[in-house]
Amino acid sequence: MVNGAIYPVPNPNFPFLGVHFTPGIDGSVHAGPNAVLGFKRESYNKWDFDLKDFMDTMTYPGFWKLAGKFYNEGIQEMMRSYSKAIFVRSLQRLIPEVQAQDVVPTPAGVRAQALKNDGSMVDDFLIVKGNKALHVCNAPSPAATASIEIGKHIVAQVPNPI
Repeated sequence: MVNGAIYPVPNPNFPFLGVHFTPGIDGSVHAGPNAVLGFKRESYNKWDFDLKDFMDTMTYPGFWKLAGKFYNEGIQEMMRSYSKAIFVRSLQRLIPEVQAQDVVPTPAGVRAQALKNDGSMVDDFLIVKGNKALHVCNAPSPAATASIEIGKHIVAQVPNPI
């Protein structure tokens, strides 16, 4: 059913791609992903929970401003993540022939999304200088984390590079 990548036109209000199909080099096809709130930092299981991490999110004003603005989309993403039937229906909008038995859960990935106090998402790189460190706080894609240009920018910030 999938001979190449199938990507919908993304919602321009979000930095997330939405449900899509990506063929792997081994012949498998990855369907997804969902962009959902994690209840634990560095969690690769949707059932993971850490009270401190959860409370950090729940007490951050930017989260509530974003959630208030886009609560409907957030609820839909969470439902897709926790209900295979709803997830399959979203896949069927792209490929109607997909059935529940075609979909097998795989491990989750984690993508941090920098969020400002005003509830706006950081769309591009956010590099913050500390006393003895540079922090790349927002690299919006796996390709960005390996970007030569980001590396050059970071090296240029170091006073005495080796």
